[in-house]
Amino acid sequence: MKSKQWLLASRPQGEPTEANWQYQEVDAGDVAQGQIKVKVQYISLDPAMRGWMNDGKSYIEPVQIGDVMRAGAVGEVLESNAEGFSVGDKVYGSFGVQSVAVCDTKGVHKVDPSLAPLERYLGVLGMPGMTAYFGLLKTGLPEAGETVVVSGAAGAVGSVVGQIAKIKGCRVVGIAGGKDKCQYLIDELGFDGAVDYKNEDVRKGLKTQCPDGVDVYFDNVGGEILDTVLTCINLRARIVICGAISQYNNTTAVKGPSNYLSLLVNRARMEGIVVFDNAKHYGEAAQEMAGWIAQGKLKAKEHVVTDIETFPDTLMMLFKGENFGKLVLKVEHD
Repeated sequence: MKSKQWLLASRPQGEPTEANWQYQEVDAGDVAQGQIKVKVQYISLDPAMRGWMNDGKSYIEPVQIGDVMRAGAVGEVLESNAEGFSVGDKVYGSFGVQSVAVCDTKGVHKVDPSLAPLERYLGVLGMPGMTAYFGLLKTGLPEAGETVVVSGAAGAVGSVVGQIAKIKGCRVVGIAGGKDKCQYLIDELGFDGAVDYKNEDVRKGLKTQCPDGVDVYFDNVGGEILDTVLTCINLRARIVICGAISQYNNTTAVKGPSNYLSLLVNRARMEGIVVFDNAKHYGEAAQEMAGWIAQGKLKAKEHVVTDIETFPDTLMMLFKGENFGKLVLKVEHD
């Protein structure tokens, strides 16, 4: 059986280009003891992938040149030489950007397609959902009645952050790009307000939407938006640093917040969140979020693009703000 694969060919300077990737079709290989062979059906495309391409110290080892690009994915077990996994099982794991994966079962777990569509296990019930859940509840510590602001609010993480904050009784304002995304936040997800960073002044928008200031800010974008929100925070505010998509493709130094003294004045706290730190509690979080979905309190939106051969261009949708919801690559098999 052949596997279609995208390998990291070189490390990008700034935005990734076609030259940074190598496409190949190779034999998927045999299944050794303790391994499974998976037909990959959906691949998760996430901003974090850009960081994994860099050769530098981070919370996870970089992808090596010549390796299949790292990515979370869901699929079906075709062959199993591993205890606890059977042919036909639907599974989630770090299978990479390839159509067939042969791997051991560390970090692989079964998913139930009768409870939710497979692609949902890459979004609300996957890494983005876990990031939102733990980043907001464990690090942001929102209390009922507080104002929570989230950037990248129409994306995979931000949309879940805002909805959980509403469930917890907070006033929620999202920052997103474009009228359609902002209307979606309010009309579909129940946000109290939205700021369109593409078409309005963010500072003025925040002053209007957050007249009582900001108690929790969940940051997915960094850069100027983070700097602006820091001028609006309240005493003892919590700023959750999840990502900085505005900075990932910089060819110059990352732009840090020049308004950081607002943290001092307001005795506020800024703390990073890495979802893997909470791995042993994923099951509990997924169970609670599945309950919210069943009750209609938590909605999900996936942006599915078909054809693994489109991977380089599809990945760049993340950095151009072109995806609407969780970006997923659907793999078609012959």
